[in-house]
Amino acid sequence: MPVPTNPHPNGPQNQASSPKPPSATPGSSAQPSQKSMTKAQRRELQERQRAAKQALKDQQAAGGPSAPKTPSKSTKPQPPSGPVSSPGGPPRVGASTNRRSSDAGRVHGYSGSISHGRFGGADGASAVGDEDPSRSRGLRIFLHFGLPKVKGVVKGDIHPAIARLGLQFSEFKICGANARCIATLTAFKSVIQDYLTPQNNTLSRHLMTHLSPQITHLVSARPMSVTMGNAIRQLKLEISGSDIDLPEQDAKDELCCKIDTYIRDRIIIADEVISDLACKKIKDGDVILTYARSSVVEKVLLRAHEEGKRFSVIVVDSRPLLEGKQLLHRLTSVSSQLPKSSIPCTYALLPALPSLITEVTTVLLGAHSLQSNGAIYSRAGTALVAMLAKQHSVPVLVCCETYKFSEGVVLDGFGRNELAPPLDQLRTSFPSTLSPESLALHPQPNLEILNPLYDLTPPTCVTAVVTEVGLIPPSSISSIPIALGRTVL
Repeated sequence: MPVPTNPHPNGPQNQASSPKPPSATPGSSAQPSQKSMTKAQRRELQERQRAAKQALKDQQAAGGPSAPKTPSKSTKPQPPSGPVSSPGGPPRVGASTNRRSSDAGRVHGYSGSISHGRFGGADGASAVGDEDPSRSRGLRIFLHFGLPKVKGVVKGDIHPAIARLGLQFSEFKICGANARCIATLTAFKSVIQDYLTPQNNTLSRHLMTHLSPQITHLVSARPMSVTMGNAIRQLKLEISGSDIDLPEQDAKDELCCKIDTYIRDRIIIADEVISDLACKKIKDGDVILTYARSSVVEKVLLRAHEEGKRFSVIVVDSRPLLEGKQLLHRLTSVSSQLPKSSIPCTYALLPALPSLITEVTTVLLGAHSLQSNGAIYSRAGTALVAMLAKQHSVPVLVCCETYKFSEGVVLDGFGRNELAPPLDQLRTSFPSTLSPESLALHPQPNLEILNPLYDLTPPTCVTAVVTEVGLIPPSSISSIPIALGRTVL
């Protein structure tokens, strides 16, 4: 009569000398089958098997001789709970280990490969050097921000104008809400003119389908701004309302004409009206402080200079984009043409603001978007300027077109934001005796370069918002759709 074998991996292969196997429970003369085992007995058996597999794995990892492994025929193989060793190779991480590592990263907010479950060894050090730093690194609390996209191959039926524009967006060669909106609408004019309606389709329906991948490509290059979203929404409304009886070329010309009208009325003429209204708030002898660069604020200052008003400008700037240098170049170029009536300018970085705010009479700021609760979503650092100006009782005027109005509400700059690329702006910095390579900043395993582009200015820090429909207090921003003739649902 055959003698039952012991399922324990470390036990002897034959149990002929003992009728009772070592794994048998007390009070039994033989190893019972798994069906006749109680839940506690099956759990005990599984724990012994796991311990044996773990001991075998440790022995193989240490380079020692491995004992032969006899699988049990009476039990089903259990999934490994720890790292599994491949025959003759280094240990690798199983799915359960990845899951636990990912959970640990979520609980503790760790950065690095642990957040993605990419640890390759027991201590996780072997996978850090093998992973792409742009994928394996990064603070988890900022993963929801719009990260700069890597330029890749254009996929799908993408118009060359859209592909070129997406490349310019990703490289930050086109910055500013107005500039991005005008560039987007201009590219869409080329897309519409080169579009051909397929047979058995209408332009008002199929053109919407043709524009969808173009929009997706722009969003993949850089997150869409509020101005682009409002303009594209209006363009889709015009496309859906186009007359289906018009010839195709006439319909396309009409759409391009409406795009030109939108740019003219909502941006160009709106900026002229805002410049006229804001100039009335500038008096002789004023010290105007502005932050970074806003195209409409630039037009206000140039308009006031053309009217012969004598004032000085303090341009406050910050890294990494240093957009205030472009504004400073524009103001000083005007000064070089008219030296007798030049605009005295002062350029300073954001840390110098507390030393300059006491001399300021008016603060002029731009805006990326205007929230329905009166908050201003603008370049990072705008909130600091507005709050410090309010503390010193300096009026804060925000110049913003109404097409930047957003019906949503943003509570802070953390819920929604965008990250600027880690631009190397230290190459021209002090001290100049050092080599440019030593001044360069690049992401490293122990260095995370974080450049949020926007922040939120609370409405309590804003005196008034200058729009083309007039000066509106922040508490009445929600009346902008009514002023434009739209019905609020």
